[in-house]
Amino acid sequence: MDGLHSATVGVWVNAGGRDERLEQNGIAHFLEHMAFKGTARRSALQIAETIEDVGGYINAYTSRDVTAYYARVLAGDVTLALDVISDIVLNPVFDPREIEVERGVILQEIGQSLDTPDDVIFDWLQEAAYPDQPMGRTILGPSERVSHFGRGDLSGFVSEHYGPGQMIVAAAGAVDHDLIVAQATEIFGDRKPLAKLDRQPAHWRGAEMRRVKDLEQAHFALALEGPGYKDADYFATQIWTSALGGGMSSRLFQKVREERGLCYTIFAQSGFHDDTGMVTIYAGTSSEQIGDLASITIDEIRRSIDTLTEAEVSRAKAQMKAGLLMGLESPSGQAERMARSLAIWGRIPDATEMAGRIDAVSMRDVRDHAARLISDARPALALYGPVGKAPDREELAKRLAA
Repeated sequence: MDGLHSATVGVWVNAGGRDERLEQNGIAHFLEHMAFKGTARRSALQIAETIEDVGGYINAYTSRDVTAYYARVLAGDVTLALDVISDIVLNPVFDPREIEVERGVILQEIGQSLDTPDDVIFDWLQEAAYPDQPMGRTILGPSERVSHFGRGDLSGFVSEHYGPGQMIVAAAGAVDHDLIVAQATEIFGDRKPLAKLDRQPAHWRGAEMRRVKDLEQAHFALALEGPGYKDADYFATQIWTSALGGGMSSRLFQKVREERGLCYTIFAQSGFHDDTGMVTIYAGTSSEQIGDLASITIDEIRRSIDTLTEAEVSRAKAQMKAGLLMGLESPSGQAERMARSLAIWGRIPDATEMAGRIDAVSMRDVRDHAARLISDARPALALYGPVGKAPDREELAKRLAA
């Protein structure tokens, strides 16, 4: 990326929460933490110091589909960054003492999540949508499982998922392509490729999870099954979701917050996987107003089938294209996009192609797609807080189908 003095380099492992067996739930995230706790060459402190001594930044995350390890550094330190990232990914020592320390950290993270209503409600919504299957389990894992993970559990997951065939090295910014390729070849070139393991397919069920608790707000999260990454309706879903609740001009924000004053926060978002997707609507309101909020939300979803306008579709497209292009100006965003594109499609479509595919979606395409989603809807619903008076999933499903 011309004109930059920094770069992001990382390793994206195509294994995440949905690749865990039931007894492994939470191990991918635990492993992400343990990667920073020491290797055969560096202690935990040395890992942090090596990057921070040159003014860099190192981090990682775990999702349902991927675990990523990355660093952002100045141009002259890219080789150092890839050396550190590959070291923590390929050579963790899993010191038993460090495992116990990090177990405590993760248990605190789980506790913090459970104490954050607008965080934990999305885990419950995921479970309601995909019950009793990997896609529906929390990424952090339940505390009772995390409390018993040991060195063998961690090394076992590594041996199953961490190797060529399951990894993507990506770099963007002030990088030299040939140097990256040469270094990656030296690091990974003699490693035996791993066969890609078959993931358990996700099966949308749609259910309700309700937790009544004395909180200030009633938290409401509703989801419909959407398409996967490779589905023809991938872009139509994003456009519809953006028009529904993607910003201050969106239908739900205007109707529920600006006109009725029923909430402070309301939004819609879409998420995608290889074989499924989810359109999610979230809002927080009072116990007295949650019934009105839920009913109006359902009514706006239904109304969009017949009343979505060209102006709304054009605005949503503009937001999507702007987000795409703005992301390309960030080394971290660029590296992330390349790694995920390669994992999903086996290639990296350029911005012009993506913008063209967005522009090709018509208002009629979006309306028809929304109608199909609603006609087949088995909504998932999660409620948390003073939600005793909230309508249940069956009531909302009937209103949606009316």
